[in-house]
Amino acid sequence: METTNLDLMRIIQSKFTRLSKGQKMIADFILKHYDKAAFMTAAKLGQNVGVSESTVVRFAIELGYEGYPELQKSLQELVKTKLTAVQRLELTNDLVDEENALKSVLKADMENIRTTMEKVNQRTFDAFVDHIVNANKVYIIGLRSSSALSEFLGFYLNLILNNVLVLQHGMSDIYEQMLHLGPNDVIIGIGFPRYSIKTVQILKFARGRGAKVLCLTDSLLSPLAAISDLTVIAQSNMASFVDSLVAPMSIINAIIISVGLKRRQAVSETFSKLEEIWEENKVFLT
Repeated sequence: METTNLDLMRIIQSKFTRLSKGQKMIADFILKHYDKAAFMTAAKLGQNVGVSESTVVRFAIELGYEGYPELQKSLQELVKTKLTAVQRLELTNDLVDEENALKSVLKADMENIRTTMEKVNQRTFDAFVDHIVNANKVYIIGLRSSSALSEFLGFYLNLILNNVLVLQHGMSDIYEQMLHLGPNDVIIGIGFPRYSIKTVQILKFARGRGAKVLCLTDSLLSPLAAISDLTVIAQSNMASFVDSLVAPMSIINAIIISVGLKRRQAVSETFSKLEEIWEENKVFLT
């Protein structure tokens, strides 16, 4: 079903009078609690409303979806950029069993990786890597929770390429760090809900300077994807106050390894030198 998230709520409202009694109960619940409904299975939603799972499925079909998973996906797109930290904490309390938090989180992360494997486009990924390898200089921007991802990516790419700069708040303004950015450079933007306004602003600035803009984000509907030349998707759905970065980290590992494979000789020489330095300065326990 091709629709915007705003259309979804309007469709529910416009069809409300024609729905069955059970379907009206579902519609009423979604209109009032769409943030919670987005992360419920059809069975769980039906249980909360007081109707059968099949009624929930028929409700989704009545709205024009092929089934409940498509409706749930639209709801998740709607809420993931809107939820405050407090709301996400409330969702964690509702949807994650305190006694089984470990298994619940591990299962959610496994699902994120599985979904990422289905969504990622190999051709786009290969082009993403090629742009990094051939760039005059590589800039990386990832703020707030995404800063951990940008630091990790920058650390390893610098060992391989030696022309990588991770943009960050510090003594100088981020724009000053991009003083020499130009058409032969690449900037990698990393961002997941809730998206950082600053990251989007930086990518727009880089695009205006003629740089190739690449992004790692959760959806083609992401504001980062809207201003990027290439977008690699990594699933980050997590009904929690903590962002799930397992799938994005896995994609970053794949990027680093792919770049390394294209620069085998340089990587071999770099790590040979590093081993000598590490041994000489007793960096690691033996």
